[in-house]
Amino acid sequence: MTDPTRTIITGPAIPLRGHDIDTDRIIPARFLKCVVFDGIGDHVFEDDRSQERERGKTHPFDDPRWADARILVVNRNFGCGSSREHAPQAIMRWGRGIQAIVGESFAEIFFGNCAAIGVPCVTADEGTIARLMDLATAQPGLAFRLDLPARRLTAGDVTATVAMPEGARQQLVEGRWDTTAELLEARAAITATAARLPYFAHWR
Repeated sequence: MTDPTRTIITGPAIPLRGHDIDTDRIIPARFLKCVVFDGIGDHVFEDDRSQERERGKTHPFDDPRWADARILVVNRNFGCGSSREHAPQAIMRWGRGIQAIVGESFAEIFFGNCAAIGVPCVTADEGTIARLMDLATAQPGLAFRLDLPARRLTAGDVTATVAMPEGARQQLVEGRWDTTAELLEARAAITATAARLPYFAHWR
């Protein structure tokens, strides 16, 4: 397994304003038929982007100023609605790949689905998020730096303390977030343990 730790994440940030952005807006239901997630990033916010084009406007995810973004900045209750795991997959696979999300708050299942694929979701207060969004808008190429061990985000002259549930943060920092990979690496030990358990005997 390649280095799975998620400790320092740097890159430009893309601001996405609005509260209660649900998973159906992140990835519409018609794109949930895929068995694998290849290409799903092309359809992130598909309907929102189309609606903005019809109004003669440009959605942030269509704006070339943020084409290289690695960090997404959002408002309150991001990722609410249905529990579709396609939503964080689509965000992660858009453009160069969103590696972290910073917001006021996140829906619980969305947060868990992000953590399961190694995308940290950290929170900051409303005023800090507003400053970060304004900064990303004014300076689209500015590098943001998320330091998970230090629970700190820096961008230009802004330094902010961010929060994340400790269990999920430790898993990302220590590289233990990929539970499937951990199971596969421990296959021999699991098999040996199962062989010693009498209630597995009838399966052999």
